[in-house]
Amino acid sequence: MPVTAGSGEPVAALLRPGNADSNTAADHIEPAGLALAQLPNRLRRGRQTLIRTDSAGGTHALLDRLSRCGRWLSYSVGMTSTDDLHQAVLKIPRKAWTPAHDADAAERPGAWVAEITDMPDLNPWPKGMRLIVRKERPHPGAQLRFTDLDGLWPTRFATNTKGGRFADLELRHRRRAR
Repeated sequence: MPVTAGSGEPVAALLRPGNADSNTAADHIEPAGLALAQLPNRLRRGRQTLIRTDSAGGTHALLDRLSRCGRWLSYSVGMTSTDDLHQAVLKIPRKAWTPAHDADAAERPGAWVAEITDMPDLNPWPKGMRLIVRKERPHPGAQLRFTDLDGLWPTRFATNTKGGRFADLELRHRRRAR
């Protein structure tokens, strides 16, 4: 596996009590710090180091910490669906969607990605943050909301990676769950 793809191994984990709150920034900041402490000094700062989390990590505190001046780490963080985000997804024009990729980086039938970075509600988030949305046919047994677009399952993630095709960035993000 190329170094640029990472090893797929977790670098740090944090056991939480069973009654821990969800989306608690401290529960993401601490393991990120533990993971960075294990890296050589030259990799503790800079865009070549990528931190990925699921939507529980999509908090202002974590993204502000990762984007802190002088650190400039790359991130790919899942975002929970808010009413504003859901409405923004519904407004994406059909022509803005491009085919998504499967795990082999081939076009995945029934899945598309688009970017909605220009939402006014993103202003308080870190400078340079991009918001990318994926929609796909649900897997058998998946529970859709009655508001899901055309019966498709939407997911969202934020990244500060400049450039790159949406499908490639989305595949990189999804690989966090391998």
